[in-house]
Formats: sequence, C-alpha cells, structure tokens
Amino acid sequence: MDNLLLSRLQFATTTSIHFLFVTLTLGLVLFVAGMQTAYTITGNPVYRRMTKFWGKIYVVNYAVGIVTGLVMEFQFGLNWSGLSKVTGNVFGVPLALETLIAFVAEATFLGMWIFGWDRIRKGVHLTLIWLVALTAYASAFWIMVANAFLQHPVGYEMRGDQAYLTDFGALLANSNLIDTLLHVISAAVLAGGLFVAGISAYHFIKRTQEVEVFRRSMRWGLIAAPIGAFSIIHWGFLQEVVIEKTQPAKLAQMYGEPERLVAAQQAMEQQFGPGDWAPPGWIGVPYQIMMNSAFIMALILLVCLILLFRNWVVRLRFPLYVLLIMVPLPFVAVISGWLVREVGRQPWTVYGLLTTDKAVSDLPAPVVLISFVGFTLVLGTLAVVDYVLIARFVRKGPDDELFGSTLDQVAKPASAHSF
Repeated sequence: MDNLLLSRLQFATTTSIHFLFVTLTLGLVLFVAGMQTAYTITGNPVYRRMTKFWGKIYVVNYAVGIVTGLVMEFQFGLNWSGLSKVTGNVFGVPLALETLIAFVAEATFLGMWIFGWDRIRKGVHLTLIWLVALTAYASAFWIMVANAFLQHPVGYEMRGDQAYLTDFGALLANSNLIDTLLHVISAAVLAGGLFVAGISAYHFIKRTQEVEVFRRSMRWGLIAAPIGAFSIIHWGFLQEVVIEKTQPAKLAQMYGEPERLVAAQQAMEQQFGPGDWAPPGWIGVPYQIMMNSAFIMALILLVCLILLFRNWVVRLRFPLYVLLIMVPLPFVAVISGWLVREVGRQPWTVYGLLTTDKAVSDLPAPVVLISFVGFTLVLGTLAVVDYVLIARFVRKGPDDELFGSTLDQVAKPASAHSF
C-alpha cells in the first residue's frame, strides 16, 4: 500500500464513523427541543419525561461524538497538507466558523441546558435547547459550505500556487450547497425519527409500563421519519441536476452509462490534458444502496404511519419488530451517500483545481499506516462505547436521575397493551 491509498482509507474510515454521530445528533436534537416545547406550553409531565429520556441519549451521543470530530481537524494538517497549503485560505474559513460554533457556542448552550434544569426559568431553559439545535444546524451548514467548495470551487483566485478568497458570498451561493445541505438535514430527520420510533417499539415489545411516554414518542417519530425519507429522495434527485453540470463523470458512473462516461472523459482530457479523470465504477453500488434504502424506508414508514392510529397495531406486534430492525438503515444510507459524493469526485480533492495525489502529505507509508490503525481503533472504540451507553440507557428507560433534578412522577397506566 502506498501513502495516498492509506491516507484516503484513513480519512474515509474516520469521517464515516464521525458522520454516524453527527446524523443522530442532528436528528435527536429536534425531538428533544420539540418535546420540551410541548412540556413548557402544556405543563404535561409526560413531555418532561420524554424530554429527559431522549435528551439523555442525545447528550451521550453528542459527548462521545464530539471527540471523534477532533480527529477530523487533525487530519487536514497530518495527511492532507497539500490541501491546506493550496486552498487553506478559502477552505479554512468555513471550517474555522464551524469549529467556533460546534466547540464553543453549541457546547456552551448544551452545558447550560444540562445543568439548568429546575435552576432557571422554563422559558430561558427552553431557549437554550433551541439554541443548541440552531448552532448544531449552523455547524452543519458551514461544514457543507466547505464541502461544496471541494465539489465546485468558487469565490477564489489563484496567486502563485495558493488560492485566496475573493468573494465570500460566492461560497454561500455555491450551486453544490443548498440541495446537499437539505439532503443532509432530511437524512438527520429520517434517522432521528426512525431511531425514536424504533426505540419506542422496543419498549412496547418489552411490555413497557411507560406507555404514554413511548406512545407519544412513537407517534412523533413516525410522523417525522416519512417526511425525512421523502425529502431525501426529493433533494437527492435535485442534486443530480447540479452534478450533471459540474461533475458529469460522477453521474455517468452512478447510473452505469458508458457512453456518457466516455464523453465526460474526453471533455476532461481537453481541459486538463491526458489522464484517467473518471471516478471508480464501484460508486454505483453505494448509490443503489442509498436509493433503494430510501425508497424502502419511505414506503414502510408510510404504512406504519397509517397503522399507527389503529389500536391493534401493538397487539399485532409485527410492525414493532419492523421498526426496530429498520433503525440502522438510515445510517447505512448516509454512509453510502457520503461515499458517492466524496469518492465520486476522484481523482480530485478540489474538483478541477487540486488532484488528490498533490493534496496528500509527503509521509512514509508506514507512518500513515500507524496513524490509520491508531485512529481507527480509537474511533471504533468510541463508537462501541457510544452504542453500549445508549443501549444501557434505552433498556433502563425514563428515570429520576438525570441532569441533577427530580422528574415529576407520572401515573402509569395499568395496561401496557393499549396504544
């Protein structure tokens, strides 16, 4: 193995693991904020228990996930110094803004929300969780601004061998930004909704005594998840319109169209000279996984949503097992979509500006192999820890020990079968 391949494998592995945390974080925070809003308005203690239960899982995922995010910052200097040298003056601007938001603003608001239970006024405390949600999505926005520049570089000029930012507005108006951002947000809504619905289904399978908590949670999840699923399909197809104009070779490989690929290759040779400018053909596989998963989830969730308001759905139990089994599917689709987007622009790191072999750091292959193995072990361990902690809190269910305050006691129905 050479330096370039190992560096690409390392970045793909660490980014994929980190993206799993990010997707669940973006999805869950909307539910936590929405449930707390319902509690603040109605005063119903059931919504308080819902907020604290899902909030606890959100905090665990955020805390472990943010550690994996630190690795992403290191890799640009460690493995991709060519990218930092050539485009750091442009690419670094949105990354710096994202870092300030995620590691300063978002973390501060979340800390105040965690320790502010029953210590500050309800309205102020509710504002904090919405600020957490706002900064989380602002962080995602700046990450996608940076990524859109890699896909379609705009708003810069070359001075010698370095790119300099000349039009900040052009970065925000990048044709590769908005549809992709909405696609990512839709994926988060789907993942969060299906996670909430699936975990609620698990508790009904286990004959939960917290019927009201998980009945309402399941309804919230099953309303949100189909919206996310159909939105993913919508924004995904809109992205292809942009890809056809900016990266035609990627689209040709996605659909397996040799004639279109040859035409794209010839156009690239005329512009950049002889060479293999086509992305690998296997990106059609994750593309099919992503699309098929989205359609399957959309249809199944639509059926489950229709069944949701019928009393026999819990007694039937089969839909509950389906929802539980489907929980990992959005994350499979997310990673597949990321592979299509990132690998599909090869051999470019910055499309049309900087090839991958010129962006990689000049490091001995054994050194990169050591860092690859080390980062993979650390992030893999964190992913396992996150899963174990979430599974433990899920099995435990709502309790009175979260965030240093006492939960309101909720009268529990005698039957766990009514839905």
